[in-house]
Formats: sequence, C-alpha cells, structure tokens
Amino acid sequence: MAALTDQNGKDPSDFEIGNASFRFDAQLRMMISAFWTSAVRVKVLLLIVGLLAVILTTVYGQYRLNHWNTPFYNALEQRDLPAFFQQLKVFFVIAGSLLVLNVIQALLNQMTALYMREGLSRDLVDQWMKPRRALKLASYGKIGINPDQRLHEDARNLAELTTSLAIGLVNSTILLVSFIGVLWAISADFSFTIDGRQIAIPGYMVWAALLYAATASLISNVVGRHLPRLNTERYSKEADMRFTLMHTNENLMAITLTNGEDSERQRIQLSISAVLAVIRKLAFAYTNLTWISSGFGWLTTIAPILIAAPVYFSGSISFGGLMMAVGAFNQVNTALRWYIDNFRPIADWKAALYRVSVFRRALIELDKAESDSSPLIRPSPTGQIILKDLILRAGPAMTATERGLQLAGETVIEPGARVMINGDPKANRHLLFLAMAGLWQWGQGEILMPPLEDILFLSQKGYFPDATLREAMTYPKKATDYSDAAMVAALSEVGLERLAGQLDTRDRWERVLDEEDQARLRLANARLMAPKWIILDDALELLDTPAQQELTQILDTFQHTGIVYIGRSEVFLTINPTPIHLSALQSAKNA
Repeated sequence: MAALTDQNGKDPSDFEIGNASFRFDAQLRMMISAFWTSAVRVKVLLLIVGLLAVILTTVYGQYRLNHWNTPFYNALEQRDLPAFFQQLKVFFVIAGSLLVLNVIQALLNQMTALYMREGLSRDLVDQWMKPRRALKLASYGKIGINPDQRLHEDARNLAELTTSLAIGLVNSTILLVSFIGVLWAISADFSFTIDGRQIAIPGYMVWAALLYAATASLISNVVGRHLPRLNTERYSKEADMRFTLMHTNENLMAITLTNGEDSERQRIQLSISAVLAVIRKLAFAYTNLTWISSGFGWLTTIAPILIAAPVYFSGSISFGGLMMAVGAFNQVNTALRWYIDNFRPIADWKAALYRVSVFRRALIELDKAESDSSPLIRPSPTGQIILKDLILRAGPAMTATERGLQLAGETVIEPGARVMINGDPKANRHLLFLAMAGLWQWGQGEILMPPLEDILFLSQKGYFPDATLREAMTYPKKATDYSDAAMVAALSEVGLERLAGQLDTRDRWERVLDEEDQARLRLANARLMAPKWIILDDALELLDTPAQQELTQILDTFQHTGIVYIGRSEVFLTINPTPIHLSALQSAKNA
C-alpha cells in the first residue's frame, strides 16, 4: 500500500488506505460533505446569514466613514470650526455604530467556530467509533497512531481557522467590491503632467492597488511555500511527543521497578528534539515571511499618498479629495492583502485540513479496503466454530520478522465445548484471536463463526470505563438492564463479595484493583452477559498459579457456554479441554 502524500510531498506520519493521492480539492470536498450531513448545519447556516448581514452593514459604515474624510479634511484645510465640530458629531455616530457591529460580529464569529468544532468533532468521533473500526485502523500503520491528536487539536485548529479565515475572506471580498468602485470613481479622471505632457489613466488608483497587492502576494507565496508542509510535520511530531509522555506516565510502575528512568528520559528528550527541530525550521520560515508582510505593511503607510501625489500636486484634487482617495486605496489594498496578511494561518489551516481529512478518509475507506479483500469470517449455519485450512500472516503494521500461523484441514468446535488452542511456540496465536473476532484479514482460509452477539471475547488486558462499579460490571450494556441482586450474585460467584457495597462508587478500576481482581470482575461481567461462547486470549498467563486455578474453575461453571482458550496455560489443562495445535508460518510477512 502506498503512503499518503499531500500537495507538498510525502507525509511520513501517515499511511494510505486507498491507492490514489489525496489532493487539496478532494480534501475540501470531503470536509464540505461531512459538514453538509452534520447536525449543526442549520445552526451554522443561520449564523452565516447573520454574519453576512452584519458584515454588509459594517462595510456600509466604512463606506460612509470614507466619504466623511472629504468634508472633515476640507474643514481642517479651510479652518472652518463649525464644520469641523459638525463632522466630529458625524464621526462619533458612524464610529459608535461600527463599534456595536464589531462586537456583534465577534460574538457571531465565536458561536460559528463553536458549532463548527462541535459538528467536526462529533463527526470524527462517530466515524472513529463505528464498530471495530478504531482497532482495525491501528493495524494499518501510523495513520492509526495518536488519533487523539487528530480528534482534539487538529479538529480544533481546523474548525477555528476555517471560521476565522472564511469570515475574513468574505469581509475582504465585500470590501473589495464596495471600495473598488469608489476608488475607480475617485480616480476616473485622474491626470497629471510630466514634461508638459498631460497623462490620464482611467481608474489609475485601482490599477495601482491591484499591482501593489499582486506583487506582495506573489512574493509572499514564493517565500512561504514550505509552510503547509512544515506545519503538517510539526503536528505529527507534537503528536508523537504527547504519545511518548502519555505512554511513560501510564507505565511508571514498570519503568521504576526496572530502573528505566534514564532510558525513558532519553526517549522523551529525542521526541522534544524532533519537535524543536521542526519549530526551528518554522521560525526561520516565518522570519523570512515577516520581511515581506511587515515590509509591505510599513510601505502601505505612504504608498497611496505617493501614488496620488502627482495628481494632487497638479491641482486636480483637493486635500480632502486626496485623503478620501487614500482611504479608499487602503480599503481596497486591505481587501487585496487578505492573502498576505493571513498567509501563516492559511498554511496552518491547510496542514490541519490535510491531517483531519486524511484521518476521516482512512476511516471511511477502511470498510471498502476490507470489502475488496477476501474476508476470513463467514456465518456459521450450525452454531459451531469451524476453522478451514487457515493461514494468517503478519499485517502491514507488524515487523517483517514477525511470524504468522497455519492450521491445516477442518477443525470443528461444538457449542458448550472446552477447547485449548496452542501449538508451536513460534506461532503468533494472537492473530487467531483477532481473526475470530473479525479484526484480522491478512491470510486465507475460512472461519465460520456464530453471531457476534453470542460471543464474549476476553483479551489479555481488559478495559474498564471511568464509571461506577455497576457500569463497569455491565459494560457495554446499560446498568439499568440488570438488578442489584444479579450484580451482587455475580460478584459473589467470582470471589468479589467485598465489592458488593460499592456498586455506586465511581473510580479508576484498572488502578484500584490488582490484576487478579480485574480478571474476576471481567468474569462477573461474563456471568451477567451470559454469552453462548467465551473466547480468551492468554487471559490467565499474567496471574499466579492459585489465581489461575480458581478462575479456571469459575470458567468451567459456565454451563452450556463454549470456552475457547487461546494460550499456553498449564492450569487450564486441568479441566481436560480438547487441544488444537497451531503451526508457525515458516516464512515471515510475505510467505
């Protein structure tokens, strides 16, 4: 599978599900489509209508303020004190109205950004948390690593930047349309004399403003062309550093017991160095861009006066007319300079758009990628588990040295049976667990399985939500579906009677309980779920022998429930399970 690439080159942090490159226009179409189907669409559209009305009213106020320049500066030039005070009154009315409009626009901006983020974040979470997608995505490589960065920081950046940039672009476009006509009308008859020759250029100030802004935009684009790629790289490195910090924090006990602090410190320092290296490149890129943006910014202070000076000194316009022309030029130039003034946030926005759209695309195409391949899972018409000529290979996210497994012939597991699947120590038994759960597709053969709702899969490490004990016991079902008496009975059957009075206690159960009690709580969950099948993946190996013996006996009490243990527990053999022997795939990934 090819790596994902953007318009600026290859992003080493991403892994492409599909084969086609993901261009900028495709990114936009995907995110617009996602917005159009989101629940916040109506709210955002209403806010956009309100913003448009406020922006149009604000532009009209700025238009009136620009016309105010002529009588005000003429009153100054003529030393007409009554007219001067009259124009001051007009100014405060216009300025006060613009202030109120600016406050309203700021509120609407924030609310639009809020709903944009709500729609985007909820859409991404819905796509990510579709059944089995998140875990499957993690098997495809780096695109599935650090999804929290894309769901949180990247989504926030994209929502906020999209809102601010879109509103700024609309505002600048309306300003341009409004004031380019004013500027053309002011400079329609501009003419000046050079060496006795009269030169007239219709719309002289308009052409000057266009040439001035185009020059600045072209130079900015050349100087800052690497910024989108650098921002994308920075997001990736920031995500890697955060993952390193979280991974270290979650494993402090093991790190401390093995005296691994120095090793982890070096690992974290390397992550910090990678982030700083990208930021250093960005700093130089932003510095180079500042030469252009600030240089043209300072030049704008005097540029319109210099451009209109020949006409003023020839006596074709008054001082008030000159200042009106300068004001109109500045408004047109401000609108035309929108791209230059926003080059940095545009580069940041393009990076956020790329990372979010690539992530969303990977989630959507994941199902298509799997449907294009030959699925291993088939429904079992008899309710049995049947494995036929099975070969499982290492996936793209695994190293080339990791081995798969094979199971020749046809193996039938009857309902209610006790089975232990083991064999060659080199065989990666975990792949079989994933394949039976429908989470592995790299291989061949068939796996006929009963309905998934009849099966409870218990991996080596369990998950408990940050919730009350009753919610942790019944996860993922609703706690209200089970009575307190049933919960207390389940706790007693697995040896956790002492927790019966803590059903409404909320805690981090994976930290409060030790490994043995966590295993017991998972069996209490199984007792409540009452599945027809329980499939375990090395679920006893981490426990001491007495705990394994007791939990094995508890498992054996699940009457009419098929127990399939994939692992090497000697204790599980005491209940006389039917053995199934796996063989290691002799070659590695490409076998």
